[in-house]
Amino acid sequence: MRIDVNTRYTQTAIVLHWLVAALMITNVIMAWTFDYLPDRYAQPVTDTHKSVGIIVLGLGLLRLLWRMGHQPPALLRSLPRWQNRLARTTHVALYVLMFGLPLSGWIYDSAWKDAPSYPIHFFGLFDWPRIAWVAHQPAELKEKLDSFFGSTHHILGYFLYGLFALHVAGALKHQILDKDPELQRMMLRPKDR
Repeated sequence: MRIDVNTRYTQTAIVLHWLVAALMITNVIMAWTFDYLPDRYAQPVTDTHKSVGIIVLGLGLLRLLWRMGHQPPALLRSLPRWQNRLARTTHVALYVLMFGLPLSGWIYDSAWKDAPSYPIHFFGLFDWPRIAWVAHQPAELKEKLDSFFGSTHHILGYFLYGLFALHVAGALKHQILDKDPELQRMMLRPKDR
């Protein structure tokens, strides 16, 4: 089925969407494995989780800047008003999580009392810095920041699970039940000749 070019996302938006989604899913899977890994694998997987989070933060910023300069296609007119509102709210919440999860994780890690002994090895290439204004706080404040942002990071993870499920379910509902070309709007296609 061919859909109107005005109802499609741009190629850049599509690539950023799928790349961020794949990285966030990868990070969730890594987070689920932390408690089950032998000690010799736990730190490298943790560093990879942190490195991927940093990449998500950077790509999230790129997505936001791209979106500010490029109007996304309108939602399908066949949708009831409440579904339009739910779709917009879900998208805004996913953007909040795209920033909230990596930032809360970075603050959480920067406040960790053992952080000086465990530098963040960014994909083994170089050491990524902690957030200085957090890392240089007095020990008792760092402990509070560690607790608060650790809990925040975990709670935001649960919100991500729910919103991801809602986002995927909505897309599939429109594609399969409503017969709207929803997935085609977010799929790469060869350049028209």
